[in-house]
Amino acid sequence: MCGRFTLSAPPEVISMCFDIETDSFNYLPAFNIAPTQNVLTVRNRDNSKHAQTMRWGLIPFWAKEAKIGNKMINARSETVIENKVFKTPFQKRRCLILADSFYEWVRVSKSKQPIRILLDSEKPFAFAGIWESWKDPNDPNADAVESCSIITTHANTLIQPIHDRMPVILPRELESDWLDLDNTDTSFLREIMIPFDPGLMKCYPVSQAVNSTKNEGKDLITPIVQESLFDAP
Repeated sequence: MCGRFTLSAPPEVISMCFDIETDSFNYLPAFNIAPTQNVLTVRNRDNSKHAQTMRWGLIPFWAKEAKIGNKMINARSETVIENKVFKTPFQKRRCLILADSFYEWVRVSKSKQPIRILLDSEKPFAFAGIWESWKDPNDPNADAVESCSIITTHANTLIQPIHDRMPVILPRELESDWLDLDNTDTSFLREIMIPFDPGLMKCYPVSQAVNSTKNEGKDLITPIVQESLFDAP
């Protein structure tokens, strides 16, 4: 599961990390990205990388309404290759979904405590993503909507005490392989969709203000003191 994340790094850092032109994307730092909001993605086009904002929550091309995408924010690595909604996007429309942390929640006493999870380096990274293009069948003049899903896998040892699943984070050296649509080796692609090295990650509790999608700002990623993070309910 991945239901909330951040992308707060300066545009020039994102440009350098993912080899995309700074002026090729319109981006503002975001500390509480939620489903149905626009997210920053990278995909191959004409043999080069292009940045593109997309709606988070993949809308199948055959959908009658966009709201079906609200339930398609994640795709399971174990079934994405065969799933009727995700199969074709997986084969033909893979992308990077850019982030620099994500949130999960762990039960502490009678409430759920949000945890920020990020790389130990605190650098931006890429989720393995898939995307689709959809046009509203009820409005012939409507523009196409491009939308995406984050692929998830089972949790690594850092995240297991918090949640049993995590998003697939691509090591930098495998990002090009993921974007290469000529690569149809499903065995190789399955090997990419694995938990990220927990030794290269860290996490800490943050304010419950992140629970509301209405809240935004740098204060949401400020660590808080939590003495009994993994207490049983």
